[in-house]
Amino acid sequence: MIKVKNLKCGIRMVLEEIPYVQSVSLGIWVRAGARDESRELSGVSHFIEHMMFKGTEKRTAKEIAEDTDRISGQMNAFTGKEATCYYIKTLSSNAESAAEILSDMFMHSKFDKKEMAREKKVIYEEMKMVNDSPEDVAHDTICELVFKNNPLAKSILGTQSSLRGISRDMLKKYIEDEYTKDSVVVAVSGNFDEDAVCAVFEKELGGLKDKKLLKAYEEAPYKPSYKVIVKDIEQSHICLGTRGVKIDDDLYYALSLLSNIFGGTMSSRLFQNIREQKGLAYSVYSHMSSFSDMGYFNIYAGVAHNKIEAALLGIKGEISSLKNNFVTEDELSMAKEQLKGNYIFGQENINSRMFSAGKNMLILGRTFTMEEVIEEIDSVTMDEIRAAAEIISDISNYSAVIVTNEKINLKRIMSGL
Repeated sequence: MIKVKNLKCGIRMVLEEIPYVQSVSLGIWVRAGARDESRELSGVSHFIEHMMFKGTEKRTAKEIAEDTDRISGQMNAFTGKEATCYYIKTLSSNAESAAEILSDMFMHSKFDKKEMAREKKVIYEEMKMVNDSPEDVAHDTICELVFKNNPLAKSILGTQSSLRGISRDMLKKYIEDEYTKDSVVVAVSGNFDEDAVCAVFEKELGGLKDKKLLKAYEEAPYKPSYKVIVKDIEQSHICLGTRGVKIDDDLYYALSLLSNIFGGTMSSRLFQNIREQKGLAYSVYSHMSSFSDMGYFNIYAGVAHNKIEAALLGIKGEISSLKNNFVTEDELSMAKEQLKGNYIFGQENINSRMFSAGKNMLILGRTFTMEEVIEEIDSVTMDEIRAAAEIISDISNYSAVIVTNEKINLKRIMSGL
């Protein structure tokens, strides 16, 4: 059972005690990510995430790592479009120590100028690594096109230019403004002493500012666009994307199921047509991503350079079939079992449980039991699948990106489909 508790210091705790395991996962979630950044501060959320590991007032970076190893801990963090999470997984007996290390990093990181300069170089290499992965480039670019002129289009890494310009004062000011009590959730899942763990966070997290200023995100009208990126590569990478649904939309589970049927598994329509029947791609799939106020649906295929048009025709055929050759009851039933299975498998990992509870409380202000999620999936009707299909079945609503070895007229190809 998941318990929500408000500490006296103003921090929300999401607690899920699982007495039959011998481990615990603790995460501090912050509702601050790429979408919250100005152009000048592009990449600052991700930069802060890196810098949290680089030393506090009482621990060096090496001592943070050693103290984590000393309690058999596994520590990491990640930054997204609208949230950042810092977490430790450890043995149940070390839960309080893990909470103290996490809180020390979160509240007392030094942000040493020399360390900042060093870590910027590390992130420059991370940018190069992403740029050297054409599949990653395609996915990042389709997100930028689908959310063009919207904060969700912003890069999580930022640019070398923006990162170079971020000073210590700018970084500290961003933390002061964004890392506030109303924007922080602590999630704990596993076997732990609730009072002892809460006491650590009660003591350590009280110094945050109470509230941050709410931002108004203007909805920019969506207009499909196309982009070709030329690289010296051996395979072309195609991404088609269109607007989807927000995370608490009534059609969230319906679109999740439809994405599974369309391109989520080896038995999906996209995989069977593009790879198995036509032999056009090794990797081909679809997926959806949802945020607090909107989302997008994405189709990816890696194909030979001379098979781009054939692959796009095949994908178009599958998109059209959502109207002409609609989903069968058997497909829906199978997709429900797959979605439930994936969810339940994830719930058998305490990190996954902590991620789910923390993110839902941070973004939606509530948590969901396993039974509620299973019921939501099971209750999806064929009419809801039809409504979800209306969102993604019009090829004219898709933006497109191709990373390939020479310039092509993508707009002509898309218009001719």
